[in-house]
Amino acid sequence: MITVVGHTAIDHICKVPVFPERHGSVPVVDHKIYYGGGAANIAAGIARLGGKCELLSAVGDDFEGSDYDEWMSSIGVQKRFIVVNGKRTATCFLFNDEAGDQMTFFEWGASTGFTDSDPPSLEFVHMATADPTYNVKVAEKAEFSSFDPGQDLINYSKEQLETIIDNIDILFANHHEVRRMTEMLKVSEDDLIEKIPVSIITMSGDGSEIHTDGRIYKIPVVPVKLADPTGAGDAYRAGFLTAYQTGYDILTCCKIGTVSASFTVEVIGCQTNLPDWKIMSARYGENFGQLESPNVE
Repeated sequence: MITVVGHTAIDHICKVPVFPERHGSVPVVDHKIYYGGGAANIAAGIARLGGKCELLSAVGDDFEGSDYDEWMSSIGVQKRFIVVNGKRTATCFLFNDEAGDQMTFFEWGASTGFTDSDPPSLEFVHMATADPTYNVKVAEKAEFSSFDPGQDLINYSKEQLETIIDNIDILFANHHEVRRMTEMLKVSEDDLIEKIPVSIITMSGDGSEIHTDGRIYKIPVVPVKLADPTGAGDAYRAGFLTAYQTGYDILTCCKIGTVSASFTVEVIGCQTNLPDWKIMSARYGENFGQLESPNVE
């Protein structure tokens, strides 16, 4: 069982021609609503790939019985929710311009319910974007944990981030987040990476780097027609974690993550085009060779 901790949210994805200058205004040329939230995206991705997964998240009293709730049940995500009465489920507003850049505004809503909650001890957990205090408690109690700071990195204190880093087994981050973490901790990138058994750094169109055992491996992206980059990182984590729990080696896990992400970016919406294992395996074979069963002793 993989437990994913963090946000469940409703995504409002908008397209604009350019981002406005200060005090300026631009037209929204497209606006659609999708299922989102980093943790929920990852949990959905794991479930679609056939992994056993539960989502530990805070939601509002508007969530139970909603279409989103029913979608989670239909794909097999087990739900362990903190329900916050009087609050609506978190909402994310994403704006993409024609140059391919993105801006995000996030309303925490019911996600504030993490703050005063005490997490259980978990065997295998991935901490996505969530309340820093809650994630620190999760990391300190977990047997095995991975961490994705995401856009909530700005909410962490130096001490909280240090505690997380000292307790995790795998770090997922993009190159911008890695730079920000080194600034917060006042360490070099090498010093940061040395503290963690496995660090996976994604670099948009340049693929990903895996740092482990003092070595660096590079995995290229799978070339597809890009419709929307939103959710690519979440799908990558879902693919990686599902493969890791299945028993694949680190490099194969990263390739599976890369292939999983390639489906998400082909359409708009983080959970709109998540692959199952069979579909993912076929594309894996086209790009990396046949996907064999893992060697599990």
